[in-house]
Amino acid sequence: MKAYIFPGQGAQFTGMGKELYESNPVAKGLFEQANQVLGFRISDTMFTGTADELKQTNVTQPAVFIHSVAVALSNDSFAPQMVAGHSLGEFSSLVANKALAFEDGLKLVAKRAAAMQRACEINPSTMAAILGLDDATVEEICASIKDEVVVAANYNCPGQLVISGSIKGIEIACEKMKAAGAKRALPLQVGGAFHSPLMAPAREELAKAIESTHFSVPVCPVYQNVNGLPSRDVATIKQNLIAQLTAPVRWTQSVQQMVKDGGKIFIECGPGKVLQGLVKKIAPETEVSSL
Repeated sequence: MKAYIFPGQGAQFTGMGKELYESNPVAKGLFEQANQVLGFRISDTMFTGTADELKQTNVTQPAVFIHSVAVALSNDSFAPQMVAGHSLGEFSSLVANKALAFEDGLKLVAKRAAAMQRACEINPSTMAAILGLDDATVEEICASIKDEVVVAANYNCPGQLVISGSIKGIEIACEKMKAAGAKRALPLQVGGAFHSPLMAPAREELAKAIESTHFSVPVCPVYQNVNGLPSRDVATIKQNLIAQLTAPVRWTQSVQQMVKDGGKIFIECGPGKVLQGLVKKIAPETEVSSL
C-alpha cells in the first residue's frame, strides 16, 4: 500500500516550486490561485526570495503547503491510499485526500501561521533537538523541570525528539539531557515553542477558523499527529487538527501505525527529503521515494 507523506515548516528553500510552475499547467494554476487568495505573489518569493524572506512566518507555512499540494495534485500517478503530514504537513495531506479544498486549506494555513506568530510574541519561547536518548528519558527530564514549560514536541524517529518550551526551561533541559547522555541537545532557530501549551492562544484562534470551514469525508484515512491513528471522520479530524497546535507531533507512532496497516511504500510530496530519512529510521523495511 502507498502512503503519501507531507513535510512541515523548515523544508522551504529558495527556488522551491519554480520548475514545477514552469512545466506543469495544473501546478501553475494552483500557484496563481494561491497568489490571489493570499493577496500577494507568494510564488515570486518562493522562486527568487532569499532564505530570510522565506523564513517569514506569513511566507514559510503557506509556501511549503502550496508546493506540497501542487506536487501531489499535478502528478498523474497520485492515488492516495493513506496520507499523513508532519505538523503543517497535515493540512497538505487533508487537501490531498480531498477532506479540504485547496483554497480552504490555504486560508487555514495562513491563519495558523499568523496565529502562531502572535502566540510567539505573547510568550517568547523556543525548541531544541535532542539526539541519542530514548523517549521515556526525555519525557522524564521534561517533567522534572518545575516552574517552567518544557514538553516533548516532535517524536521524529527513535533517538530524535524535539522539545519545546520557555527559553529558560529549554536551557535547563538541554543541560539535563546532556548529563543524561544525549549525543546532542541543540537549541533550534525557531520563532517559538510550537506544539506546546504556550501555543494555547493560537489554538483558540485557529479553532474558530477550523470549526467554520467545510470539511468533506476524505477518500482515504489521514494518520493524525496527535495520536498517530487513522481517521476518516470529519468531526474527529477537526478536533485533532485543533489539538495539534498544543500537542506533540507523534510522527514515529504515525509511521509505525501506517506500516502496521499495510503501508509499504512511502512517497514524500513537497520540498526536501527530511521525511524520507525519518521513515527509513522508523521502518527500515519500507521503500521511500518522492513525487
